[in-house]
Amino acid sequence: MRAPYLARDEEFELAMRWKDQHDQQALHRITTAHMRLVISMAGKFRHYGLPMADLIQEGHVGLLEAASRFEPERDVRFSTYATWWIRASMQDYILRNWSIVRGGTSSTQKALFFNLRRLRARLAAGSEATGPALYARISATLGVSEADVALMDSRLSGPDASLNAPMTQDSDSSAERSDFLVSDEPLPDEVAAETIDLERRAGLLKSALDVLNDRERKIIAERRLSEDGATLESLGERLGISKERVRQIETRALEKLRCALLSGDAEAFAAA
Repeated sequence: MRAPYLARDEEFELAMRWKDQHDQQALHRITTAHMRLVISMAGKFRHYGLPMADLIQEGHVGLLEAASRFEPERDVRFSTYATWWIRASMQDYILRNWSIVRGGTSSTQKALFFNLRRLRARLAAGSEATGPALYARISATLGVSEADVALMDSRLSGPDASLNAPMTQDSDSSAERSDFLVSDEPLPDEVAAETIDLERRAGLLKSALDVLNDRERKIIAERRLSEDGATLESLGERLGISKERVRQIETRALEKLRCALLSGDAEAFAAA
């Protein structure tokens, strides 16, 4: 904090030395002179509960990134250019470490995370809007959905809770939060049984299709095994027969398949 400020001409000379000659001494003087900017910005993010030393360190990384990209010939003060990089580096660190649950993965979510508290306080001042009404105003201001606003508000209102944390402080109780979560997903053994059944049925169907001739197999494939089943009329036009004849062939093929599947299922049951 005791490092002297740099005059515009001196800053320009140091920046050119670093850009053209990679003079480490010039880089050191530039970054040292702007560390007060890093410390000042770190103070603005102190309410997120992360160590100030870590915020300052991340801000210094952003300061070095700004120095590597700075173009002094554009006649812009380095502090003006570096501010964005310092803030971005600190915000990225906060999003990665504020919670074990990753958030702020999009630009709108990031804006919501860093502006929700301030915006909620400003919009609520002198207004009776609360809950959904306040969420609607914040949603319109930031351009995000009301559901995203409500979710982020709930996350910022309290700390994360582990699913493996005990439900009570009773040392004799082993119940965890995860024990009370209800899942609609099938059990692992049910998934395995369903997978085995599907594979067995697919094998039986493949074997049964071998009893059909080429025309019967084509009609069954187009009519029964395709997501967009072909019509009798379209199949008749392609095969050069009437749609009634297509229906008759399909009926006969289905009967042959039924007999083959029943026979194959009986053989598979006997083998099991």
